[in-house]
Amino acid sequence: MILETLLVSAPDWAIRHSTVLIPIVPLIVAPVLAMSPSARLAWVASIAATAASLYFALLTLAIVQSSTGGVISYHVGNWPPPIGIEFRVDALNAMILLIVTGMGFLASIFAWPSVIAEISRPKIGLFLCAFLLCFAGLCGVASTGDAFNLFVFLEISSLSTYVLVAMGAGRDRRALPAAFDYLIMGTLGASFYIIGVGFLYAATGTLNMADIAAQLPALAGNRSVQVGFAFIIVGLGLKAAMWPLHQWLPNAYAYSPSFVTMFLAATATKVALYALIRWLFTIFQPDFAFEQALFTWVLAPLGIAAMVICSFQAVFQTDVRRMLAYSSVAQVGYMILGVSLGTAIGVSSGLLHLFNHALMKGALFMAVAGICLNVQGTTIRDFAGLGRTAPFTMTAFAIAGLSLIGVPLTAGFISKLQLGYALFEHGWWWAVLLVVFSSFLAVFYIGRVLQAVFFQAPANPSKHRKEAPLLLLVPLWVLALANIYFGIDASFPAGLARDGAVAALGLEAFR
Repeated sequence: MILETLLVSAPDWAIRHSTVLIPIVPLIVAPVLAMSPSARLAWVASIAATAASLYFALLTLAIVQSSTGGVISYHVGNWPPPIGIEFRVDALNAMILLIVTGMGFLASIFAWPSVIAEISRPKIGLFLCAFLLCFAGLCGVASTGDAFNLFVFLEISSLSTYVLVAMGAGRDRRALPAAFDYLIMGTLGASFYIIGVGFLYAATGTLNMADIAAQLPALAGNRSVQVGFAFIIVGLGLKAAMWPLHQWLPNAYAYSPSFVTMFLAATATKVALYALIRWLFTIFQPDFAFEQALFTWVLAPLGIAAMVICSFQAVFQTDVRRMLAYSSVAQVGYMILGVSLGTAIGVSSGLLHLFNHALMKGALFMAVAGICLNVQGTTIRDFAGLGRTAPFTMTAFAIAGLSLIGVPLTAGFISKLQLGYALFEHGWWWAVLLVVFSSFLAVFYIGRVLQAVFFQAPANPSKHRKEAPLLLLVPLWVLALANIYFGIDASFPAGLARDGAVAALGLEAFR
């Protein structure tokens, strides 16, 4: 109903250009922030830019859901594809755009108290400029229909992310080596991806994704196509922090500014995973022999390994941000496992968990950011007793933590339950046991923090302890309540996930 009302009330120019305006607005505003004479004005402008992108993302989703074919094809410069550049949005990337713009908007609201505490005031404009570039790059990856422009937007987001991570050096000098590691691994991932695109261009003579997809069935046995496929999967696997290509992630999350960690955890790996799904199901075809082998012998084992191994690693972490970082890799494992089934319900369960994980990790890292503002520490010991002095912050953290575990009546339970159905339907009952076991490990590492928060006395009572500022609490509780609401009524995210899977696999997969 809200989307229908939005579509009816939208002006014609917004309807015609909404798809391309999602990344263009923050790209235009970003350099203005770098020259802004006022840090506060730059912050307000970043909120306005992300709000505009969110509006256009909602409008794009409404258009996709109301259109007959469910696809928006925007031709840049009125040059038709495959000659011209195309922005192409269906139900799959409309869902991703909603996640990125929604989390970007909520992140920009709480940016002010977090950024002024961790970034020197003269650099805040540059910091927010880098944030908007990263935001625009992620939106571009999720909306472009051109394989090369996906690389361009991927690099826009990556280069700005390296800067954002490095700017955490003012708080922790370890941010510099973390940014360098991220840069090296990210560059490798981008290089692998563009090499793979080069092989496909050599075989097909086009960079338009829809055009590549139309030509590939006749070239399934072509060696260049197979090599290009391998390079693209490895490159996007690095970007998505797919185990064991995740080594850049724990330090990047642990030592970045709190605002950066929250935004990246909720969006960056989700966009890379979207690109992986797009290549696996829309451009290539699951019935290719080499892709079936990838599902069975690569993606499924790596997804399971991530779930178990990284959950074990999270159990033994004493720093809450590193613990949540390893947990993120484990949660990516759940998504990869669902996708590796290659079935409609499997892909749908992976997409649903992708949506819910953005809500969980966004809330968890936002709560940690609130604690960093006052306690100046992120170890479990620093969290002791905070349930009494910061009850609103830590209650929201607890809700998101329970959702991460998969407790009933939370969003995380719904997506894990659907993944279990998909695995049973596929005959992989043993994988269901591993999902349960991994969730049981989450009880330990989340439980350690909650036990310290609500059942221990403060380790250092002299430290300044109080509630997080209102600018942080409002978006934090929006995410916390969303974890509860979508655990009771999951029709909206489940519908988005199902439509996304239909767009990826085709309607016949659901019949």
